[in-house]
Amino acid sequence: MINQTSLFVCLRESQKLHLRYIAQPNSDGPIVFFMHGAVENGKIFYTKSNKGLAPFLASQGYRCYVGDLRGRGDSVPLISAQSSYGQTEAIVEDIPAMLEFIYQHGGSFPRYWVAHSWGGVLMNSYFARFPDDVSKVDACAYFGSKRSLHNHHYSKYLQANLIWYGLAPLYTKKYGFLPAKKLRWGSDNETKKSHEQGMEWAKRKPWMDSDDGFDYAKTLKNMKLPPTLHIAGVKDKALAQPIDIKKFIQESGVGVQELKEYGRKHGHQHNYGHIDMLTHKAAHHDQFKDLLDWFARYDRFAHHC
Repeated sequence: MINQTSLFVCLRESQKLHLRYIAQPNSDGPIVFFMHGAVENGKIFYTKSNKGLAPFLASQGYRCYVGDLRGRGDSVPLISAQSSYGQTEAIVEDIPAMLEFIYQHGGSFPRYWVAHSWGGVLMNSYFARFPDDVSKVDACAYFGSKRSLHNHHYSKYLQANLIWYGLAPLYTKKYGFLPAKKLRWGSDNETKKSHEQGMEWAKRKPWMDSDDGFDYAKTLKNMKLPPTLHIAGVKDKALAQPIDIKKFIQESGVGVQELKEYGRKHGHQHNYGHIDMLTHKAAHHDQFKDLLDWFARYDRFAHHC
């Protein structure tokens, strides 16, 4: 049996961050922290009927905390033209507040971190700013995470160059935020600042913070981050091809990082894309299983033979 509960982290100015807690009753298993990407929210990792990666891990004894960044998912209030926060706030305020809440609620720091897409960039950016927390994390798994786009596939030019760099700024100018949900570009909206900051990094601009000039790339260059499994889908042509993920790996320190591509030609049950690498029913037999093995391999408290 797997239970789901909504928890709320009080931030400020009546802002609350939502965390979905998914676990078996009275579980004291290791804690997993989940972070979604741009124009998304935490529901990429679960459905209320217990489908998805978080319920799968809960069924294996893990305690899962799935975050919704400010204004996203079930966090309140939702993004509007008045929302002035962006990526910097996600890294230095939202994620630290979630981690502190999880520590208080769960009794320990999350030992495993899971991200989808841009969530991996936010997590590594967090590690750069809060290096003392790196040693508390046993392992990470990033699904389709890249910082800058290096591939030349035609769908990248459509989704990134035309939509994300071209049309999106026009919509944010018109509405005061990016109404990605209404436009069917994603499951959630983005603030103007969040879109602008993310767009600069995706364009291969330096991995620096536009607010305070913090140099993530320089800080991470010689850092040893937790062992990270990078998951790519063979049909993820626009947003996270192996070349894009490899570039992200190169700028994410000197720790253990492994890239695996998922599709039929590699012996898997489905040719996975950017979203269904987390939502397809066959994922249980493919990348979810490999993720379990990865976590077990780097479990500090396991008695390895």
